[in-house]
Amino acid sequence: MTEPKDRDNWAKPVERLHVGDVDAPKGNVEGRRVNTAMHGFGQMWQKTYRVSIPETSPEEIVATWKARFGEFWPKSNKFYPPPAGIAPGEVAVIAGGKGPTKLSTGVLVMYADATSFAYMTPEGHPFAGTIIFSSHTDDEHTTAQVALLIRNNDPIYELGFKLYTSRLEDRMWQHTLRSLAGAYGVEDADVETEVVCIDPKRQWDRFGNIYKNSALRTLLRRDRKG
Repeated sequence: MTEPKDRDNWAKPVERLHVGDVDAPKGNVEGRRVNTAMHGFGQMWQKTYRVSIPETSPEEIVATWKARFGEFWPKSNKFYPPPAGIAPGEVAVIAGGKGPTKLSTGVLVMYADATSFAYMTPEGHPFAGTIIFSSHTDDEHTTAQVALLIRNNDPIYELGFKLYTSRLEDRMWQHTLRSLAGAYGVEDADVETEVVCIDPKRQWDRFGNIYKNSALRTLLRRDRKG
């Protein structure tokens, strides 16, 4: 059987995540399984954010994005890149929020090539699913895009999503894309935002996800273990 040409762009299957030599709170990531949107609790959402960055190639944009990923985030969030960078199979740690809403979690780099890369979230993350970062050229315009397919992981996250975290997440990715565009001289770029509910049902058989809620574990300082 012929192997797919992009085999090396995909992370190898793993039973549990392992964080490399990173000075970061690892307890909510080390040893966790990854979670697809099918394993989350809440409604399934597709969120897409786009920004135009003229006179730049998709390859250049994605190379910059990978190398400076955390720099484009809001100051309240911290991205701990894996030692090998954003490459298939690597695991990054994330810390963010303020006061009682502080959170530490992480992501698995599921896929990476010259014009895109994708993350998958672990158990306990606010949502279960994937985030795809990409750039493409269409009609001589180069676009950078963030696309999420997600379910909130448990009832607490689902409630927070309805009250405020959905808007907070929108602002985060809008900020990210404006910052990325700003790196190429585009100031106050307009970010197109599209939000679609794919499945309105909640998966009550996933209620037990609450026991690995990373926000609660961070509050109890259990994220320091691992």
